[in-house]
Amino acid sequence: MVLKSVIMDESAIRRSMTRITHEIIEKNNGTDDLCLLGIRRRGVSLAAMLRDNLKKFEGKDVPFGSVDISLYRDDLTELNDLPETGKSEIPFDISGKKLILVDDVIYTGRTARAAIDAVFHHGRPRLVQLAVLIDRGHRELPIRPDFVGKNIPTSHTEMVSVMVEEYDGKMEVDLYQL
Repeated sequence: MVLKSVIMDESAIRRSMTRITHEIIEKNNGTDDLCLLGIRRRGVSLAAMLRDNLKKFEGKDVPFGSVDISLYRDDLTELNDLPETGKSEIPFDISGKKLILVDDVIYTGRTARAAIDAVFHHGRPRLVQLAVLIDRGHRELPIRPDFVGKNIPTSHTEMVSVMVEEYDGKMEVDLYQL
């Protein structure tokens, strides 16, 4: 892989997450009945940023958790015979709530579909919205995010890498040529 460019630095990511936070508040008329689930792994860090922003702007704690989609993927056998699974942590009832799923990148839509399947295994929210930092196009399923930090048209021979402090020691979005 060859680094082609740095798409977003930490300040650009924070600005995008602040904008997404305001869009969530506006679209949902505040934070009543709102909850956040980050898609493991980097979606959890981004969901935590949204949670902190919602607290700062609205003065209310929004329930927050994470969802592991490993067992809900439609390409399990292509990835590994024994998939490595984490644990979904949903310490609240999602039934009847406005649920925001948060992920780092949307590409084919298969991760979002798997996350929706996982969510409905835990309850039936009133509605599900999707927030992503990066939309790189190339959808294979009819899934569209409600909130997008940045649209980055890419080719199939490119890869978008979102780095977060928790896992990578820095916050940045890079574009690589495969």
